Amino acid sequence: MAKQKTPAPRKTARPTRPAARKSAPRRKTPPKLNPAPQAKRPAPKRKTVQRKKPAPRSTPTAAWRSGPYAKAVSKAPERKKSFRTTSGGTLQPVYGPDDVAPALGARLGFPGESPFTRGVQPTMYRGRFWTMRQYAGFGTAEESNKRYRYLLQSGQTGLSVAFDLPTQMGRDSDHPRALGEVGKVGVAIDSIDDMSTLLDQIPLGKVSTSMTINSTASILLAFYQAVAERQGVAAADLQGTIQNDILKEYAARGTYVYPPRPSIRIITDIFAYTAKYLPKWNPISISGYHIREAGSTAVQEVAFTLADGISYVEAAERAGLDVDAFAGRLSFFFNAHNNVLEEVAKFRAARRLWARIMKERFKAKDPRSWMLRFHTQTAGSMLTAQQPENNVVRVTLQALSAVLGGTQSLHTNSRDEALGLPTESSALLALRTQQIIANESGVADIIDPLGGSWAIEAMTDEIEGKAVEYIEKIDAMGGMVEAIDKGFVQREIQDAAYAWQRQVEDKEHVVVGVNAYKTADPPVTVMRVDPALEAAQVARLKAFRAARDGTAAKQAIDAVRAGARGTDNLMPLILAAAKAHATLGEISDAMRDVFGEYRETVVV
Repeated sequence: MAKQKTPAPRKTARPTRPAARKSAPRRKTPPKLNPAPQAKRPAPKRKTVQRKKPAPRSTPTAAWRSGPYAKAVSKAPERKKSFRTTSGGTLQPVYGPDDVAPALGARLGFPGESPFTRGVQPTMYRGRFWTMRQYAGFGTAEESNKRYRYLLQSGQTGLSVAFDLPTQMGRDSDHPRALGEVGKVGVAIDSIDDMSTLLDQIPLGKVSTSMTINSTASILLAFYQAVAERQGVAAADLQGTIQNDILKEYAARGTYVYPPRPSIRIITDIFAYTAKYLPKWNPISISGYHIREAGSTAVQEVAFTLADGISYVEAAERAGLDVDAFAGRLSFFFNAHNNVLEEVAKFRAARRLWARIMKERFKAKDPRSWMLRFHTQTAGSMLTAQQPENNVVRVTLQALSAVLGGTQSLHTNSRDEALGLPTESSALLALRTQQIIANESGVADIIDPLGGSWAIEAMTDEIEGKAVEYIEKIDAMGGMVEAIDKGFVQREIQDAAYAWQRQVEDKEHVVVGVNAYKTADPPVTVMRVDPALEAAQVARLKAFRAARDGTAAKQAIDAVRAGARGTDNLMPLILAAAKAHATLGEISDAMRDVFGEYRETVVV
């Protein structure tokens, strides 16, 4: 990998507290993207001269639709009045070359070359398969470590860590608000010692680790680096990703702590820090996954995710960072839903649109800065508690769409996740699903195997064009932070979720086992977290505090608080506090004292 540039000094001071919103630098009016390509359309009518309209030029596809197809439909109506994508696009009965906009070759390019429609690597899966991650974490660090080692021994090629809600919200396990939530939806991490236990016997110099953590991402990254150094692994050799995407938390997920502007300050500090000290680490995973889980359409997932990405790049540039110093390490995180063809087109459209944004809007020079590299997780919201075995088929289709769309990393949900945390056997079956697709299906042997399909190319163009329209609306509002403040993004997602639910209730969309083909469900074994684990975690935390040098920990925490009031990079101070045995809650509270807490904008 080429050597990363050292970040340039910051050019402007940031506001030190949320109330300084008015003093934030004005957002430049962005250049408009070139319009997304569209299929052939008739020229606009001229008003000044009345002339007889020429008959529309017939194409072979149009002639077939109006001839044999229309005749067949008049005799035997189709099973639906209309066939539509989740984003509201009308699906043609068949696609031909005239449904694809001109100059397709320029929009496609070749794998590994701009605009990366066909993939970001020249060899894609002919070189090596995507990273196979299984998102896991529950109870204590010791319990989760056992699951990680089991999955690695079963052929998983990367870790993906799920944290419990107190950890995500910056609360230690003995905080009153943590009661009843410790270890429930992920692993509880209160300290550097918990992180050390979590990663016991896992070679951090060789394994790539993804951590789904946002508001407290800086603290978890510091714990991870400190533990790696205990193992003798240099920070420069660490590979992995922190999600660190706070904007989608305000819009769709809810695990926020601080208001937007200080949160973005922390994010840009992480950009600068990782560029200098952890050059192989992805400092953010800009996430459309949770936007889609909240009910968005495929188009909204692309548009809102890339709009978040635009906001982060703009913030980093305002902080004095050169775009090519950090943009090559930006990563993305998308959902894979059931409609295989629409999902494949979505991934391709997102890749192409991001390349245009980085080249045209941000004038990035390094081709790596143009690449949209992404992790995919199959759709948890599409899993059903009814007939859970059907989820195996759903997850297989979703995973297939991600592979056909060119993902770099993939997690496959387990069949029982609509009922509880996945059992060990369910997690193994989900991993085997990826391994069978990789080794037995043949789809990994050809790069972009659906590229050139008239249907796929027309859908790719359509998703790209509609995403551009959304991004331009958000630009007109002043950017993604302002769009979220106004409730625009939340309303769009809520409306899409409501429309989908109505379609399911009206049986416009059939969900097997839910609104059709119902049967009595047999009993299912569901994994439960032992409530005694919470008491054990709290006892471990109290013992950790009692054994440390309290004075050193307090001084390190005070330094974080002072740093939050200033403008220097917070990451070295957070790392020092982690090594001084400050807890996650204590470090988070030090910044909470300065930044305050975010209060949600209620949208009705």
